[in-house]
Amino acid sequence: MSYATPPGWYPDTGAPGLERWWDGAAWTAHTRPLAAAARPAPAEFGPVEFGPPSLPLPHQRRPQDGPVGGSRTKILAITLSGVLVLGAAVTGAVLLGRDDSGTPTAPTTTTSSPGPVTTPTATATTSAEPDPDEDPAVLVDQLNGVTLPVPEGWEKPEGTTAGVPTIRTEQSYDCPGGSSFCYHGTVTTHTARGGESDPEALAEADIVTAADRAYDEDTFGRRLHGGIRSHKVLRTQELTVAGRTGYLVRWQVTTGKGPGGYVQSLAFPSSVGTETPVIVRFAFDADAADLPLSLMDTITKGIRPLGDSETSGGVGASIGP
Repeated sequence: MSYATPPGWYPDTGAPGLERWWDGAAWTAHTRPLAAAARPAPAEFGPVEFGPPSLPLPHQRRPQDGPVGGSRTKILAITLSGVLVLGAAVTGAVLLGRDDSGTPTAPTTTTSSPGPVTTPTATATTSAEPDPDEDPAVLVDQLNGVTLPVPEGWEKPEGTTAGVPTIRTEQSYDCPGGSSFCYHGTVTTHTARGGESDPEALAEADIVTAADRAYDEDTFGRRLHGGIRSHKVLRTQELTVAGRTGYLVRWQVTTGKGPGGYVQSLAFPSSVGTETPVIVRFAFDADAADLPLSLMDTITKGIRPLGDSETSGGVGASIGP
């Protein structure tokens, strides 16, 4: 039985010093310096036990061992040698217990001396960084290097038919065209394909795909809304997203069944790797009272580069409700 290599960053054998993203099926155009990879964990060493050399007690001595007083100097020399060996061994164990950064790993020292042993307790000075993947209010797209806010009443499904990072409204309903179930609101992130890098050209081309997948035919060829009958362009404009210049196209579509909806394609350069553009697709049903078009603007303003929660989306007043 064979197993597929999971998605992740792996050394690029064709470009020393770089890592390349494997999406689970093929290598992508995304790269990053090898220094960004996590450093290997230090090797582990087994416990080291130390103890003073063992000397016979007076009642255990044999006649041939000679008198105790005659061997006092010899006993002192042996005892002193044992102490020196013990000190050198403890020093070596502490040095071996350090990691690559020089920080001790708090080794355990065993001693045969009577009395209590006091072990100093290190006080943590910094707390671990929170993992954005575990935050239900944030969608993380590791490949494209962005995060999106998750509105209240929305969810981050673990798996979707499209296989891309997705947020959507929690409640589903029977599609107007039947044969499946739909969601009133959906937002997905994608990596731009085909080598095009101009955000305007990408958004203008992608809006057709975004509309078709949401309201005409899905990936299985099903017309969940009876197909698109017409569309109206509501907005086209340049804007700044996560500190990068992008472009937005928004349509209103009329469908054969149901109320139709609104779709939007937003394209902008990624801040990671080779800066391959990112495309964010929006689809809102027209009859959902809790899905105003201003929510598309709110999500757009909340897009951030991965690991930079303080960066403004930069859209400001350029997008209105």
